[in-house]
Amino acid sequence: MNYAVIMAGGTGKRLWPLSRLKRPKQVLKLLNGQTLLNRCFERLFPIFDVRNILVLTNAGYADLVRENLHDLPLNNVIPEPTVRDTAGAIGLAAAILAKFDPEAVMAVLTADQLIEPPEVLQQALTDAFAFIADHPDALITFGVKPTFPSTQLGYIKCTDPREHPHCRNAVYSVEAFKEKPDLATAELYTGSGEYVWNSGMFVWRAKTILSNLERFLPAAAELLGRIAAAWDTPTQETTLQECFPKLPKISIDYAVMEKADKVYAIQLDCQWSDMGSFAALADVIQSDDDNNIVVAGASELLDCRDSVIVTEDEDHLIAAIGLEEIVIAHTPDATLVCHISQTERLKTLLESMERRGRTKFL
Repeated sequence: MNYAVIMAGGTGKRLWPLSRLKRPKQVLKLLNGQTLLNRCFERLFPIFDVRNILVLTNAGYADLVRENLHDLPLNNVIPEPTVRDTAGAIGLAAAILAKFDPEAVMAVLTADQLIEPPEVLQQALTDAFAFIADHPDALITFGVKPTFPSTQLGYIKCTDPREHPHCRNAVYSVEAFKEKPDLATAELYTGSGEYVWNSGMFVWRAKTILSNLERFLPAAAELLGRIAAAWDTPTQETTLQECFPKLPKISIDYAVMEKADKVYAIQLDCQWSDMGSFAALADVIQSDDDNNIVVAGASELLDCRDSVIVTEDEDHLIAAIGLEEIVIAHTPDATLVCHISQTERLKTLLESMERRGRTKFL
């Protein structure tokens, strides 16, 4: 059977103060009253039974996720006791699925991406499931056709496109994964036509990814086996609390994808955004006549341009005069004001706040 696993554990530090340790970016209502998590969930409806959708998230976010996704069965939210990066989270989901359905095929998606039109992803997922049915040892990732030479995204080199009788999309062999490049390298990548952005989404059999984890990350295999054995038993929680924090903290790309055989890619030709910063709002929200991005119930801007104004408080008026390339992000207890080019320093700002004991604002 086919399953979807939504990764929803990130905090989104680059969207502070809207996003907090107790209120991650995927549950912010920035999309006409909807959240990123809502949008991700809705994209999956046409091809998955809701009972076959799982959400992995930090334990502290589990209730927020359930509040956002009323139709999702309560037990389909899997709380992670601590952050162990994507290899641990994916291994956990695969171990649970393989226990109850040895033939499970899982799609791994992330809650903080926007994809338009959604039909592009839906078709790619359908094709990936068809390919896996005939190639059960394959690992499939999805690459986004780049629209500019990004230095903030990883890249995948794709070669040898092939047609599959049950797929509308071509399936490529993956030759290499590349880290975030400098601008000159990014320009070479995008100009070559061989590279796509690494979306961080995958499809594979649960047993196949577990066997690859056992091969390339053996320290995780025994721990995941213990968690799976205890799942849905009286010792489920104690075993999870004991074993999960011991998993190696490493991404699935580093742990498996860069080393494995039989890695393939399907390319996505769509509008795609990884909602990791205020600047990314420009990809999904219509700007005003002065190129301002405004997410606010009430605002009054005079001679402002190329700025980002954000608040979820519909009763709070944000007024500004003469701003250019400025971010204003308002919450009831904290407000950020900075030049849009400085938002990459938010992590440093939060670290400074933590050192000063201002943890209630984090």
